[in-house]
Amino acid sequence: MKKVLLAFVLLVTVVVLFGCTQETFEIAMITDSGDIDDRSFNQGTWEGINEYAAANDISTKYYKPTEVSFDAYVAAIDLAVANGAKVVVTPGFLFENSVHKAQTTYPDVSFVLIDGSPHNVINWDTMATYDGSAPDFTVAANTRSIFFQEEQSGFLAGYAAVREGLVDLGFMGGMAVPAVVRFGIGFVAGAYKAASEMSLTNFEFAPEHYVYLNSFAPSDETKIMAGAWYSAGVEAIFAAAGGAGNSVMAAAQDAANKWAIGVDVDQSNLSTRVLTSAMKGLGTAVQGALADYYAGTFEGGVSVTLGAAEDAIGLPTVTDSWRLEVFSVSSYNILFNKLADGTIVVPTDAAGLQAYVTGLEFTWDAALTEAVSPTA
Repeated sequence: MKKVLLAFVLLVTVVVLFGCTQETFEIAMITDSGDIDDRSFNQGTWEGINEYAAANDISTKYYKPTEVSFDAYVAAIDLAVANGAKVVVTPGFLFENSVHKAQTTYPDVSFVLIDGSPHNVINWDTMATYDGSAPDFTVAANTRSIFFQEEQSGFLAGYAAVREGLVDLGFMGGMAVPAVVRFGIGFVAGAYKAASEMSLTNFEFAPEHYVYLNSFAPSDETKIMAGAWYSAGVEAIFAAAGGAGNSVMAAAQDAANKWAIGVDVDQSNLSTRVLTSAMKGLGTAVQGALADYYAGTFEGGVSVTLGAAEDAIGLPTVTDSWRLEVFSVSSYNILFNKLADGTIVVPTDAAGLQAYVTGLEFTWDAALTEAVSPTA
């Protein structure tokens, strides 16, 4: 009887312990203000993670912070590590502070920060820091910081639109954050470059059709604004605005012969009115970092910038996505190669854009300086 009872107790103990075993996930992604189904920045990153994980039988999980704040981001990272994360991917500059803290708190965890570099500064005017210490910009040995040359991708989109015969353009950015600003500056530069080559001496990018929405979320307000622009004559709007781009696409769908230009990933599947998309290789970049981690060659302590030279930006050229009828894929490839080899250098700030435009012998509208970079 004692043996039977002991066996029963051991069995119950095993069952209880098994039931309390926490499921673990090796690769974690923390979303920023968007979600994994934003059909843009977050989704492109998450799909890249999932593709790599599925091919290598590795567990993954994404975590959505309770709010957009330093504390909420840190808490999400804490939860991911508690759940067994060996690699934490954070897409967006909003994670710069939280990764700065986490890379020290969890030295055995590797971090991949996209579109940002770790630092502890929370107020650039006063240089105040989240921990009260001196400003610190250390990229720790367990962190890889990845940037993209969004200005090159935007340049290709603006150039293609004008070459296609669309000369009344608009730009809607989600927020005036560095990556979005670079997208817009490149878009304007590319448009002027094409106009110069086509001898469109009267070409002008109207400042009133260049705005930041202060949101990456879709909204009726954005759709109404886009509709008003289309009614005023704008032919194509580049929406570097995450999910808010869906509102621009909806407005283009409702209008006659109007176009939207997608961002981050190929968005041609979202609407028949998406002319092209200014892409960045989110999936490729994160898969490369993950492959290095699992090969034992993860290089931390660095910030890398990827562009045309690394085939990390561009427009989608597959047949189903190419809706440009005048501008050909072969012409696109020639232009892309000029970006890759440095023959064409795209400006990245308002002052550089002004110099670029005037260098093409166009008149610069000072109002465009403030529109492009509100803090300029």
